[in-house]
Amino acid sequence: MPSFDVVSEVNRHEVANAVDQANREVAARFDFKGSGARFVWAEDKITLNAQTDFQLKQMLDILQLKLAKRGVDLACLAIGAPRISGQAAQQEIIVRQGIDHEHAKQIIKLIKDTQLKVQASVQGDQIRVSGKKRDDLQAVIRALKEAKLDLPLQFTNFRD
Repeated sequence: MPSFDVVSEVNRHEVANAVDQANREVAARFDFKGSGARFVWAEDKITLNAQTDFQLKQMLDILQLKLAKRGVDLACLAIGAPRISGQAAQQEIIVRQGIDHEHAKQIIKLIKDTQLKVQASVQGDQIRVSGKKRDDLQAVIRALKEAKLDLPLQFTNFRD
């Protein structure tokens, strides 16, 4: 029985490279000289450190540009509110991996609303969709691509 998996993954290596490039650009820019502005990438979180809120906004623009150039979908970023205290400003950006329970329910509802003869089941942080006809599965992929979800989706493991 043909099937495929719906996943939401981010290439961690590309994110690390984009953060390194952004750090190099911030270190080289004249308006950031001596400010101690930097990006820190740990686990699935990027922390922006600067002196002012304005510098944080500039750093966020630099980071988003570097991520986009490296092919990382910006929809996977959960941008937190900046925290400003005295001479320091900090902002956290979470890089979302996987499909959480709430989004999984929403995706399964979208699949059921297509009225196609397919079954969808949650398997950890991904969704497996199976059906008898390859055309039905391709129609599900089209429907999910057209849906307005705030999560980047990839379609992997397509089997006949």
